[in-house]
Amino acid sequence: MNRKWSAAALAGALTLAGCSSDLPTTQAPGGNSESAKAKSEFFDQSEFERQLRFRTAKAVGLDSQDGAAKPWEQMLEPQLVDTAKYAKPGGGYHLCFSNASVDNPWRQVGFKTMKEEVKLHPEITKFTVLDAEAKDDKQISDIQSLASQGCSALIVSPNTTATLTPAVEAACATGVPVIVFDRGVKTSCPVTFIHPIGGFAFGADGAEFLKEKVAPGGKVLALRILPGVDVLEQRWAAADQIFSGSQVKVVGVEFTNGDAAKTKSIVNEYIQREGKIDGVWMDAGATAVAAVEAFQDAGAAIPPFVGEDQQDFLRMWADEKMTAVAPTYPTYQWRTPVIAALRVLGGKQVPREWVLPQPKVTQDTLKDFIKQDMPPLHYAMCGCEGMPGYPAPWK
Repeated sequence: MNRKWSAAALAGALTLAGCSSDLPTTQAPGGNSESAKAKSEFFDQSEFERQLRFRTAKAVGLDSQDGAAKPWEQMLEPQLVDTAKYAKPGGGYHLCFSNASVDNPWRQVGFKTMKEEVKLHPEITKFTVLDAEAKDDKQISDIQSLASQGCSALIVSPNTTATLTPAVEAACATGVPVIVFDRGVKTSCPVTFIHPIGGFAFGADGAEFLKEKVAPGGKVLALRILPGVDVLEQRWAAADQIFSGSQVKVVGVEFTNGDAAKTKSIVNEYIQREGKIDGVWMDAGATAVAAVEAFQDAGAAIPPFVGEDQQDFLRMWADEKMTAVAPTYPTYQWRTPVIAALRVLGGKQVPREWVLPQPKVTQDTLKDFIKQDMPPLHYAMCGCEGMPGYPAPWK
């Protein structure tokens, strides 16, 4: 069967990492009512509802275990598929990985975690990795190269969705089991597609928090990184949907390009213009610390904040006793493709769409994720703390 993944499911699994650097960077219209065009293009009601439902769905562990301590092995509403035709008992596996890039901290933390996962499995005797350096043409060539290297299974994290689809289909046609994760492709030929819940869930987590913490009529500034990136548009579409149904006033939606200095300048301008900002929503937390510092530099109170699970933000949250929340796109997902590949080679069932839990860091759980000895841009949801050798490989 060559059923294609739904556009909504694919968009929910795309990530900022490795996105094109030539995307436009002009400011988009802000406010609740002015974003109707963006909402009509990127907002999908059924997928929005599905992702919000997943947040409270009971996770299923592998082989009927609850897997509570191992979220990278958990599955949400899985539809299992038979993999007996791929079974190769006995080990001696050559695992191959075509990686989109390692061009940002999220991908670097994830790749380190994947390499440590591979070390846990002696049945993997060779691990071949090709880095596409965020280039579609190189990744297409990489996948073609791996097809001739005797891979037992191929893992692919696509650089882009549509362009990499034919290369993935060609790899599937060789008979080698293909596992796709992080971002999707427009074909169902991979044995499984692995990703956390998605962008709607991330955006909703932050918007719901501000809706609760900001008083009616309060002013919220939305800081975004780039326009036109599906997962980020989903995050904002979800937030806009929630803000539109509240008494919170969105006074601006600004793109920062992920630049700390530009972020500080934007926040300072809004503090001066509005007199007071009552909440800050972000579609990614890379410049969250810079945004907080803008309030400090202006001598203004730090309002409720939406950040992410990088150590620098978590530490500032605790040190400054902030009111905050950190939605996540957990880097522990990089462990799952290795586990999935071994299950497939063992002839065990896997979900056709392997949806992983996507937790958030709250005030109640903050202390559990602060690791003072880790780098500032280390992502807390790595699922790596119990792995042999921790923390050295991640430093």
